[in-house]
Amino acid sequence: MRPRPVKGAADKIAAHPERVVSIGREETVDLLSRLPGTGPRHLEIGAGKGAFIQTMGQHHPTTRFIAVEKFDHAIVKLLDKLLETPLPNVLAVRADAMDLARCLPAHCIDRIYLNFSDPWPKARHAKRRLTHPDFLTLYQAWLVQGGDLVFKTDNRKFFEESICHFSQNGWSITALSLDLHADQDPENVMTEFEARFSQLGPIYRLTAKPKEAHA
Repeated sequence: MRPRPVKGAADKIAAHPERVVSIGREETVDLLSRLPGTGPRHLEIGAGKGAFIQTMGQHHPTTRFIAVEKFDHAIVKLLDKLLETPLPNVLAVRADAMDLARCLPAHCIDRIYLNFSDPWPKARHAKRRLTHPDFLTLYQAWLVQGGDLVFKTDNRKFFEESICHFSQNGWSITALSLDLHADQDPENVMTEFEARFSQLGPIYRLTAKPKEAHA
């Protein structure tokens, strides 16, 4: 079921370019210049309504966060959070993940988060999954030497497929949990989806990094 659109979301997003950067098709935006500073850069692809990135931004004020979300009904909720509690270290970006290829230079991101990405269960949509090899190539280009990626999902099949993609495409898995909440990781920050549906089954998480160090 598709989420209901939020009335006036597009207009509200457009009214706050200082909080949300919108990237159109074929448009190039220098995202790094919009988030100055010297701390590490973390990128969340598929930020949803922003609970995860808001918490991370509050807990890690010296880290710079880029939160990417393509749906207006979701990113307007993140915008509401940033208007209520401004976080200078968080930049919201309204864009499709592939648009970032034009807007991020090589080796500029320290960590990437994929939180409960759409599993796109139909075979014909395999290339849309955010752990598809085409996306892994992009992530490897963006990550700094020693950088990593954290992936969480409640979909076992998607998780297992993703492990294969990471392993077969030059990534090493450095941490893995088959039941994150049972493991009681005190550093886990939940998303809205995770808080709502974690009682229905286990949450899977892995951390991976490219095996080849950047020159």
